[in-house]
Amino acid sequence: MDVLVMLEETSEYSTVLAHVNSVPSPLNSERRARDVVTLYGAATPESLALALAAAMESRREPIERSDTIRHLGLWPERGAVGDAAWRDERTGELVTRDLTIPYDVIRATATHLLEECGASIRRLVAGLSMPDWPEGSRRAISFTLTPFAILPAGAGARVDALLELYRQTDGFTFDNDGD
Repeated sequence: MDVLVMLEETSEYSTVLAHVNSVPSPLNSERRARDVVTLYGAATPESLALALAAAMESRREPIERSDTIRHLGLWPERGAVGDAAWRDERTGELVTRDLTIPYDVIRATATHLLEECGASIRRLVAGLSMPDWPEGSRRAISFTLTPFAILPAGAGARVDALLELYRQTDGFTFDNDGD
């Protein structure tokens, strides 16, 4: 899951914690779909984990499609509220669907994310919060959330499985049989 995290330090217009938007991959392109997370106010590991959890949970819809565009607002008291839209393959008509993800669900996923990749989330927050960003620049960091973090909370990615995933991804393999 490719993610662009942006920080808007002023949150004067609303109590919204974050906005989460999806951008599908362009047609006939090798670029993957991307989620754009905009945090408002002071970034914390917990607020970023909640926003990432909202992005992940929005993708668990039963009719998830690769060309779906999602727009969600995230509030501590309401959870994630927004909509999803896509083109019907048969008719070409725009189809929309309201999305509501309860705060308890987002909170549980955020807790799992912090357990599995809390150090990475803290590094991202530290990068967004650094005081030496150039004046007038937009604070934004792009990264990829790896598959081990997307496992359901009950699956609990183990260290050995995570290391094996990295070895396969990087092309490193080894045999422990000790010939």
